[in-house]
Amino acid sequence: MTKLFESTNSVKSELNKQKYIASGEIATIVYLAQKLGKPLLTEGPAGVGKTELAKAIAGATGRELIRLQCYEGLDESKALYEWEYSKQLLYTQLLRDKLNDTLGKADSLTEAADRLAKEEDVFFSNRFLLQRPLLKAILSEQPSVLLIDEIDRADAEFEAFLLEVLSDFQVSVPELGTLTAKHRPFVILTSNNTRELSEALKRRCLYLFIDYPTLQEELAVVRLKVPDLNPKLAQQAVEFVQRLRKGDMRKSPSISETLDWANALVALNASNLDKATLEDTISVLLKHEADLQKAKRQFINPPPPKPKPDEFGRLSRN
Repeated sequence: MTKLFESTNSVKSELNKQKYIASGEIATIVYLAQKLGKPLLTEGPAGVGKTELAKAIAGATGRELIRLQCYEGLDESKALYEWEYSKQLLYTQLLRDKLNDTLGKADSLTEAADRLAKEEDVFFSNRFLLQRPLLKAILSEQPSVLLIDEIDRADAEFEAFLLEVLSDFQVSVPELGTLTAKHRPFVILTSNNTRELSEALKRRCLYLFIDYPTLQEELAVVRLKVPDLNPKLAQQAVEFVQRLRKGDMRKSPSISETLDWANALVALNASNLDKATLEDTISVLLKHEADLQKAKRQFINPPPPKPKPDEFGRLSRN
């Protein structure tokens, strides 16, 4: 059974039940997107919880999550539907004898055409319509959550096509006519900012930017998702991740990688974030060799401080 959010506070509490900690801004924009019936466009770095937000909304509202993963070269047939002509032809061949029997009893071409018209539903129906995510969301018998993930990876042409679908939630299928949504889905689009989205798309959506969390926000997520991690170690781990993000890395660790690291520390029965533990596990956080070497130089094995001359010009390490 599906349900609606009753207020911004209910958004927070219901998402929390799905183990998603929503800020006041996130709760407000999600509530307004539902209330106003507008798509929600979420932008931000990879791995900050944009896709997880869609999953949490689906879980909190009891709706099916229908996901369209975008990529370069995505077109209408892969996003909307395909007509299975081979299956239609197979039906025609299998029913050929029945058709001959039906049409053979007709006294004229007009009567034969009329009889054939009565059987059109057999050959032009949803059984030959291969639904892709967009059409599946439109034809869903129950309200759904439609996640259009990483829209920035798709081409501008597909983005223009998507605008048309999101405007009226109806699709024209030549073999069947116009298909209109039975229930308007809750639409969430995500973007990692790999390219600038069109102003037309942004105009039609409510906008939400999700950035890396603060130390306290990330610590709350770790405690919620990895409750077996020692609280002191959790604090140390999150503080270390926060320092890494300020270290000008090629790819900063995401929240999902923080959680992977936290689970790794639990699996290793780590009790303290010492030098050996950091060296053995930092590759869970950083996925580029240059970042690994930089982190080891800056945070794990920093060089000793250079001696400074005293007032007499003598070098001193104090």
